[in-house]
Amino acid sequence: LAKQLAQTQFEDDLTKQFRQIIYRIPIEALLGKEMSEEQFNQTRDDFFHYIDLSNEQVFLRHHNRIGGATWRLWCEGIKTYLSRPSFARAWGEFKENSPGNFRELRRLEDEGFNTDPRDWNDPAIVNGPTRQSSELGAAKLSGR
Repeated sequence: LAKQLAQTQFEDDLTKQFRQIIYRIPIEALLGKEMSEEQFNQTRDDFFHYIDLSNEQVFLRHHNRIGGATWRLWCEGIKTYLSRPSFARAWGEFKENSPGNFRELRRLEDEGFNTDPRDWNDPAIVNGPTRQSSELGAAKLSGR
């Protein structure tokens, strides 16, 4: 019971992080409408933080830190957002500009969002880039 409560609190904390990020993204992007170039450029960092959090969620599911019911909801949300034009544009830019980052999210996308990362048996994911390397990628992309 204590372990389940701790996992629920952990998942709730990640949901709070998601909300903090998503609230900064213009409603046009959330609804799948086109954004102006200026809006997109002003929101680029927020898109990056969303992608980074999504990658972390996949990584955590791979390591069984996220429950199955929560994962299914999150996976569907990630798939939905990444299909929206502004999110897809940002995701495409980040993939192109940081080819070694976001391995977990790339794999999930490559597999059509149809596999459960918990079932992956891949040393490259276990030992590959994680949130820390994503943050290094963010610094490169934003010129920091």
